[in-house]
Amino acid sequence: MSTIEAHEHTTKPRVGMWLFLCSEILLFGGLFLLYSMYRAVHPADFHNASMELSRFDGTLNTSILLTSSLTAALGIYFFKEKRDSNKASLFLAITVGFGLAFLVVKAFEWGAKFEHGLYPRSPTLLARPVGEVLYIGLYFTMTGLHALHVMVGMGVLSVLLSFIRRGTLPHERVQMLENGGLYWHLVDIIWIFLFPLFYLIT
Repeated sequence: MSTIEAHEHTTKPRVGMWLFLCSEILLFGGLFLLYSMYRAVHPADFHNASMELSRFDGTLNTSILLTSSLTAALGIYFFKEKRDSNKASLFLAITVGFGLAFLVVKAFEWGAKFEHGLYPRSPTLLARPVGEVLYIGLYFTMTGLHALHVMVGMGVLSVLLSFIRRGTLPHERVQMLENGGLYWHLVDIIWIFLFPLFYLIT
């Protein structure tokens, strides 16, 4: 493979991945804008509704995702720089495990909301002020969409992990792993914005 071909082989997937990440940023950016507009109109209702959320759960999930970004980076580092597939596999497996832990915490948190009747279109929620209805609706929509992205990221990393363990991902194709890592970091960054919006700003 010539130098030009090798450059195109690594550049095209990278550009495509960044374009995809930009589309994801636009999607969540629109939701963040919608949240800000509704909050400006219903500040008191948003404050009251935010009291229903568990800051402990939000903080725990933030810690989990931030740590998972570190383990994902370590997995890429050991595969790319050290050519150590065993350690790369270990850290990627830990990353997927952190993703699962995040979803478990989120499931318990959502479960508590359902037990209290605080879910979209529930009679209990609809009896509350319109601002609280909007807040809970945005909470489930945005955190649910984020959870879906976490599951997709876990799937991508799991496939790459299986390739590494079987020895079918050559080090020359490390761009595939880097793109998977970029997606995972995007998931983490989105949560960093969701966390203060729903759990800290009251």
